[in-house]
Amino acid sequence: MPKKPLPSPATDNSLGAHQPGSGQTPIKADKGNAGETHQHIESDDERNGRAHLTDNFGHRIADNQNSLKAGERGPTLLEDFILREKIFHFDHERIPERIVHARGSGAHGVFECTRAIPELTKADIFQEVGKTCPVFVRFSTVAGGAGSIDTPRDVRGFAVKLYTEAGNWDLVGNNIPVFFIQDAMKFPDLVHSVKMEADRGYPQAASAHDTFWDFISLMPESFHMIMWAMSDRTIPRSFRTIEGFGVHTFRFVNAKGESKFVKFHWKPVLGLQSTVWDEAVKIAGADPDYQRRDLFEAIDAGDFPQWDLGVQVFDEAFAAKQPYDVLDATKLIPEEDVPVEIVGRMTLNRNPDNFFAETEQVAYLPSNIIPGIDFSNDPLLQGRLFSYLDTQKSRLGTTNFHQIPINAPKCPFHNFQRDGMMQTLVPKGRANYEPNSLAEAGEDAGPRACPDTGFSTFPANDERNDGGQKLRIRAELFADHFSQARLFFRSQTENEQAHIASALVFELSKVTLDHVRARVVAQLRNIDEDLATRVAKGLAIDLPAKIKPAKPPVDMAPSDALSIQKNPRPDIKGRKVAILFAEGSDAAAIDKLKKQIEKAGGSAFLVAPKVGGIPVSDGTLKADGQLAGSPSVLFDAVASVLTRAAAEKLTHEGAAVQWFMDAFGHCKTIAHDEATQPLLDKAGVEPDEGVVSIADFIKVGTQRHWYREPKVRDLA
Repeated sequence: MPKKPLPSPATDNSLGAHQPGSGQTPIKADKGNAGETHQHIESDDERNGRAHLTDNFGHRIADNQNSLKAGERGPTLLEDFILREKIFHFDHERIPERIVHARGSGAHGVFECTRAIPELTKADIFQEVGKTCPVFVRFSTVAGGAGSIDTPRDVRGFAVKLYTEAGNWDLVGNNIPVFFIQDAMKFPDLVHSVKMEADRGYPQAASAHDTFWDFISLMPESFHMIMWAMSDRTIPRSFRTIEGFGVHTFRFVNAKGESKFVKFHWKPVLGLQSTVWDEAVKIAGADPDYQRRDLFEAIDAGDFPQWDLGVQVFDEAFAAKQPYDVLDATKLIPEEDVPVEIVGRMTLNRNPDNFFAETEQVAYLPSNIIPGIDFSNDPLLQGRLFSYLDTQKSRLGTTNFHQIPINAPKCPFHNFQRDGMMQTLVPKGRANYEPNSLAEAGEDAGPRACPDTGFSTFPANDERNDGGQKLRIRAELFADHFSQARLFFRSQTENEQAHIASALVFELSKVTLDHVRARVVAQLRNIDEDLATRVAKGLAIDLPAKIKPAKPPVDMAPSDALSIQKNPRPDIKGRKVAILFAEGSDAAAIDKLKKQIEKAGGSAFLVAPKVGGIPVSDGTLKADGQLAGSPSVLFDAVASVLTRAAAEKLTHEGAAVQWFMDAFGHCKTIAHDEATQPLLDKAGVEPDEGVVSIADFIKVGTQRHWYREPKVRDLA
């Protein structure tokens, strides 16, 4: 039975309570360096929460008089999200689908701190074990439109909005820890290249075409990401079995003002799981909403997906010793060098009440951070801090998009921003500016900045940087484009390496420009000679001369954490198993197997040639799905409980033969009784450790049997 839905976090933001100002808290005044007036309240004055000046997402403001600059007389910094929001809102006070990540699925949940880390950060959510906050998570594909499919070869967006007591914290990342480009300047070019080609409007949701690979072949910095994109990470089995990454290097800042670098990781409790390419293609045909449906149905059934939040924390001394730059978004930090420490767990426990109001209208901003978390000088991150805010105005039509319930913080927010299209608050009084002295006349004077508890940017701007220069260049270490691409490829199993090579062959076979194919293979020689040779052979082209890299790659120790197949979860928990039956099947055997699967934490789905009541050994039994409409690609393993007569009859049914043929070809466990053998023989299923009796199914589980793959397909 589905669990009773929890109260909707999308409707419990009482915006009427967010009226700015109180006029009840004493206001202190002093002068800044240039004699400007600063009005503020004391940090221990909590008599009225409305007294604190915040931005629109509940982040308290420390200084409302000065913009953030690179030095006392330096240029204003793009990362000043307080300035940008204030000007942005003012610019629009007078009275549309996402460009990327358009196809998404969302869910509500809760985050709980499982390890307090006050020594690292003053972030409210990490101060004590058991501290919780609501979350809303949106998973997505990147390249396709809102009406495309769930299962293309594509990066998956993994965006988490944490509604903390200190304001909204948006950790906006992907299921891959690195990215295609190093500088935000190139993002429009990347997206234009991977989207539908401009003159023909296709292909949709696909990177296997000329313009993408033309761009990539000329961007050596992209080849680390290409290794990930061509791996099984981009054809995941489920949103519930993907990792999430913050991608960028951020900062932790503790109460003493000390800072360390941090990278964020979401680790799925169910473990990583992917598909094979043939399977992904067939899932798209069988159910284009497969991953969206899988997430919704799992939560609806009370099988709540979970992720552990892990952090990699390191200092400037460590960063300076590495052969790569930690501010380079095309690089990762191997977990063997800096282990991932688990500090929290996220559980998704409620589906949206309304897809448009919540999943479509949710607006994520990388600039939404809370005291204790700060930015680094990563040039890709710095560009995102501007881009996302600018995008929301176009998408949601108003600077007041923060008042949409799914976006509103669950802590107070008060400021002097007014009016604008779709204003839903009703600010009272005359105080829409500060400094002001209206309190002296008994009027509501509005909120004020708090230097102690407000957000203060980590002041040091060294990061091995001369702030006295303004340059359009990249740091020298950013020139190493291939070392980590090589690390990723050589960390995979032989089977995973074959998948990458085959993916490259498939994608490049769709490229019609001969010189682009050759240039990609020439770049691949900087990663691995065998890989380049295999791809060239798969394309039936001569191996081109190696392109000289900007910085020669270095060999790094392989990292098992980068491989899916080296980190299997053979248990059945969270997996979906299909049980095929037909007329005359043993009802007791079906029931026994179903209970075993459910006891092990999995779910059983009954498949039959017909969905109505089918005569079995003890009465009738209804199927959950019809055979032709429930292909084996939708399941993690399959089992068969048939009579011999039914099995022989199904040898003439193409859907039944294909059902087993695909399960075998996709390296899944197949459990069967002896009577099913004629159907297995017709499907070409050969005996191996993954083709087992019904009695042995639970012991073998739902793991993939990758040793089988050379029997069923040629890989590059």
